[in-house]
Amino acid sequence: MPQKAPKKAFASPDAWAEAGALVRAHRKGLMLGMVLMLISRLAGMVLPWMSGYVIDDVIGPGRTDLLVPLALGAAAATLVQSGTGFALSQVLGVAAQRAITEMRKRVQRHVTRLPVGYFDSTKTGELISRVMTDAEGIRNLVGTGLAQLVGGFITATIGMGVLFYLNWRLTSLTLVVLVLFGVLMAKAFSILRPLFRERGKINAEVTGRLGETLGGVRVIKAYSVEKREQLVFAKGAHRLLRNVASTVTGVSATTAAGSLVIGLIGALIIVMGGRAIIAGVWTVGDLLRYLVFTSVVVAPVVQIASIGTQISEAFAGLDRIREILGTPTEVDEDAARVPINQIRGEIRLEKVTFSYTNGVPVLRDVSLTAPSGSTTALVGSSGSGKSTLVSLVMAFNRPQAGRVLVDGRDLSTVKLADFRRQLGVVLQENFLFDGSVASNIGFARRHATRAEIEKVSRVAHCDEFIRGFPDGYDTIVGERGVKLSGGQRQRVAIARAILADPRLLILDEATSSLDSESEAMIQDGLRALRRGRTTFVIAHRLSTIQSADQIIVLEHGEIVERGTHADLLASGGRYRELYNTQYRFEQDRFINPGEDFTPEPEQVEMPKARRGSPTSV
Repeated sequence: MPQKAPKKAFASPDAWAEAGALVRAHRKGLMLGMVLMLISRLAGMVLPWMSGYVIDDVIGPGRTDLLVPLALGAAAATLVQSGTGFALSQVLGVAAQRAITEMRKRVQRHVTRLPVGYFDSTKTGELISRVMTDAEGIRNLVGTGLAQLVGGFITATIGMGVLFYLNWRLTSLTLVVLVLFGVLMAKAFSILRPLFRERGKINAEVTGRLGETLGGVRVIKAYSVEKREQLVFAKGAHRLLRNVASTVTGVSATTAAGSLVIGLIGALIIVMGGRAIIAGVWTVGDLLRYLVFTSVVVAPVVQIASIGTQISEAFAGLDRIREILGTPTEVDEDAARVPINQIRGEIRLEKVTFSYTNGVPVLRDVSLTAPSGSTTALVGSSGSGKSTLVSLVMAFNRPQAGRVLVDGRDLSTVKLADFRRQLGVVLQENFLFDGSVASNIGFARRHATRAEIEKVSRVAHCDEFIRGFPDGYDTIVGERGVKLSGGQRQRVAIARAILADPRLLILDEATSSLDSESEAMIQDGLRALRRGRTTFVIAHRLSTIQSADQIIVLEHGEIVERGTHADLLASGGRYRELYNTQYRFEQDRFINPGEDFTPEPEQVEMPKARRGSPTSV
């Protein structure tokens, strides 16, 4: 027989620890809330107790002189109850919102410190859901939810004591009904808790897919696949609907059970209370008092069931948050590393091997040295490992074997924050934020002056098109820089890298989005940017790397050639093949001007990137 899965606990130990930490952090507000709750509940007992007294000792004997004092007392108790209720919502409501805000900040801070590899395997929408949605549930722990839960227990306990005082037999039967109700609620919660956990997971998946759809809307429209994306979203939305429907059914069942409890207790009171009045054991006032106090007991019990559902949902959210917070960050890894001051920029790889998927190496036993201030160009077919190599240099990934050294120090032993502050990056697909052109250029140096921003813009040849905008440097570029062309975005990214003044520069297809004229304009800017800096250049346009100090040719994750442009052409190897293919109509003029030379046409197969590796590798 298959073994049953172990029963899942109400919440993981980490979730309990997180809940305890939240309660301790907001203990002052919670304690004040508990005091206000106790005052409110005690004030709420005045009117129920007064009801029997009014019937038996005021109306019966005709004591009209007591009506006004009693009315004033009831009004005062009601005023205290409403005032403390309002203060409670303010104290705990604000505390809950503060706790939610702090939790969101904490999770976002943790997420931004996670390694790059984590983002490669996790959808952005899922992370957004963790930050924004899951944090909402903690309002029921540090807000009115927990206080109402405790207040409900206090009210029910006091009310139950009064009921035992009035009629212990009837109250014993009432207690049996309430215990049965509690057992049913515990069973209901055991069913609802997994549903709440699953709801958070489904919501994160649907949000993640929606984020991808909106981010890739141009691709979707270009291929006319709107209906397919609508279907994918609809399936996810219906999964969420089924989950919500199940939870609504469960919550409705608990509410219906509460109504049934009230009905059963009411039936018991009619039978046993009626007999007590007929037997002369009770007065009409006693019956009224018992009825009112019964509602005082039953209402909090039903409320406890509702609040219990909310707290269960809160713990489900904390479980998901703890999954994120339990993931080690780069800051955690940096704790044991040594600081590093300004680097000279010598980079050395010693027998480096790396793979995204076990058994499928992207780099194999790669060794190279990039002296300080030199330019190293990486060329090769698609999937040969170029982008993977520079990702190791930027410490986005760590080699499975071998070492990456900066100025002779193993990169895995130095603090990443210190090292990356000296990096400058220009990627093939450069990311711009939804802000002004100036704010994007000054992203790496927030205190840069407008004069400094304009100076680097002139070097990067983007000053001319920026001044053509009506708002100039204050022009808003839109999400991901959508209001700029690809070439304009790339020039802004180059200006941003120049302003950062890095010691180590990474240029990954930095001119891929530029036409020939724009590329020629920007080469001077790139040469100025590279001067005095250790630079790694990935380029398919071999004309952009002819001045490199060394060119590394990668194929299938291995270095097959290295040398200068002239040396590699003379050797007639793989680099010559790539060059001939790219410039088969122009090579004659470059090597032997005036001679009618046409190299044999050659088609170089570009292997597809391996699964799990960056698409630009």
